[in-house]
Amino acid sequence: MSYMKEFTKGFIKENPNLVMLLGMCPTLAVTTMAENGLGMGLATTFVLVCSNLVISLLKKIIPDTVRLPCFIVIIAGFVTLVSLLLDAFLPHLAKELGVFLSLITVNCIILGRAEMFACKNKILPSVFDGLGMGLGFTCSLLIVGSIREILGTGKWFGMDIAPDFIEPMTIFILPAGGFFTLGCVIAIVGKLTKKKPKRIDCEGCPGRAACKFAQKEETVSGDC
Repeated sequence: MSYMKEFTKGFIKENPNLVMLLGMCPTLAVTTMAENGLGMGLATTFVLVCSNLVISLLKKIIPDTVRLPCFIVIIAGFVTLVSLLLDAFLPHLAKELGVFLSLITVNCIILGRAEMFACKNKILPSVFDGLGMGLGFTCSLLIVGSIREILGTGKWFGMDIAPDFIEPMTIFILPAGGFFTLGCVIAIVGKLTKKKPKRIDCEGCPGRAACKFAQKEETVSGDC
């Protein structure tokens, strides 16, 4: 198993926010500022990596009948640890994140990775999976938060960056602006990652002579 593949898939190919559309609630709620988005993303990444590690270690011990409750207990323990650390060292950020910090416990991204990956794979792949998914989630929150803060307040991480003659568009720090910004980012990522369908060529096919589609293609080409 390629550790790099497990790490990088969460950035674009399986990005929790922009591709799988998971964790939309905190994404829309806390991204009024880039700092809040970065803080929520890093807190989620810490919980995701640690819970994947522990769940992978205990996967053969946890009974299937109580699998999900055990996952939630493990995740809740790390969420409590993150909450205590933020309250002690970054009380302003903890206040800004509010209830959404505690709701990391039931974040479908973390539960999804625990159920789909960590409980079925070894420790190192699970850690890389959690780290990649967490950082991909962090990047999406940072991008959305940066756009909303710059357009909505003319600032970025609290620093004035917009010229004085440009009036900030307050709508971007409101819920409607969050939906609009997230939708635009998802659309751009979808457009950039969309693969063009491959053209099916009948040349060299052993069944070409008996194929109706090939005969029809030859007829159309002859008419042209």
